[in-house]
Amino acid sequence: MTSPNPAAKAAKPGLAQRISGERIVLALAAPVLAVVLSVAICSVLLATSGKNPFDAWNVMITYATKSDGQVNILNRSTTYYLAAAAAAFGFRMNLFNIGVEGQYKVAALFAAYVGGQVDLPSFIQIPLLLVTAMLVGGLYASIAGLLKVYRGVSEVIATIMLNSIAVAIVGLLLVPGIFAPKVSGTSNSIQTAPLSESSHFFALDTAGGPLWGFIFIAILVGVVFQFTLTRTRFGFDLRATGRSESAATASGVNVKKMVIISMAVSGAIAGLIGLPELMQNSFNYGQSFQPGLGFLGISIALLGRNSPFGMVFAAVLFAFLDATGSQLPLQGGFPSEIVAVMQGTIVICVVVAYELVRRYGLKRQQQKVGAQLAAQIAATEKKEVSA
Repeated sequence: MTSPNPAAKAAKPGLAQRISGERIVLALAAPVLAVVLSVAICSVLLATSGKNPFDAWNVMITYATKSDGQVNILNRSTTYYLAAAAAAFGFRMNLFNIGVEGQYKVAALFAAYVGGQVDLPSFIQIPLLLVTAMLVGGLYASIAGLLKVYRGVSEVIATIMLNSIAVAIVGLLLVPGIFAPKVSGTSNSIQTAPLSESSHFFALDTAGGPLWGFIFIAILVGVVFQFTLTRTRFGFDLRATGRSESAATASGVNVKKMVIISMAVSGAIAGLIGLPELMQNSFNYGQSFQPGLGFLGISIALLGRNSPFGMVFAAVLFAFLDATGSQLPLQGGFPSEIVAVMQGTIVICVVVAYELVRRYGLKRQQQKVGAQLAAQIAATEKKEVSA
């Protein structure tokens, strides 16, 4: 019995490390390339408008190094991450839940109403609001899932229409005498009753101001998301169905059931999006309640490649742009619109960058396979010659 070759045995870990390292580089290349391209494009735009781009980046970086700026970025990141997780869960199932915008607005409205009408101890009140928001968001999103399964309606069309219906629902319910208290006089401010004290989520006192405790909820969502995808049968069925419905059906997966459940879970996560603002800052739901988070979450999920870990960096990046971008008009008179331009160009560039990296990775894989085949042929010919 021959003993294994020590040299070959020692070479295997190095090869595995090299391959895994190359995969990591390829995974990071696309988002990094997208950000670099976006910064270059925005620098050209600033220079064209007569502004020094280096001064603008200096203002943004200086604010981000201050304690209040860092707390602001982390608080925004909490909300942005929840928005990205809601969109990404549907994307992993190959479902395009464009209705996150409407789902979190309706969910936050009902949670705000319950929080203003009920005053229980905090250890009951806070979970009650969380469950209320998740139930409303999940039920609202499941409408699109049911339409897709039983009527063949595209979830893209259904969720876009449900976004418009959500605006109408908020307008219908957020009126004095229904979800908003009756007001005297001619006040144009229409909002729900203030949340009870027991509904306020805890915050950590820091040098830069209160750090929202909801960041721990966001971390928990990310951990559960990752665990579900990689360590459960449901996560396996989810990924299998997203890659090929026919193959999943052949392996015994109930695709219709998976579609409905996935849309409901995506909507349940979306229900949490408005709660950091509701339970830690505004403490009521008004007509101008934090718009646009659903569509922003889609961009962050795309940049983070629908990965729970990748979306952390994407959420922090977008929070950095928003928080520091608000300082541009105040320090140097820079146009605040440059932040929206940068976010938009990042989304466009990341699509292009992912395609470039994908093609490069495919080319590298073909080269490796070709090299292995050539080595095998050479070894076979050498063996035949020696024989």
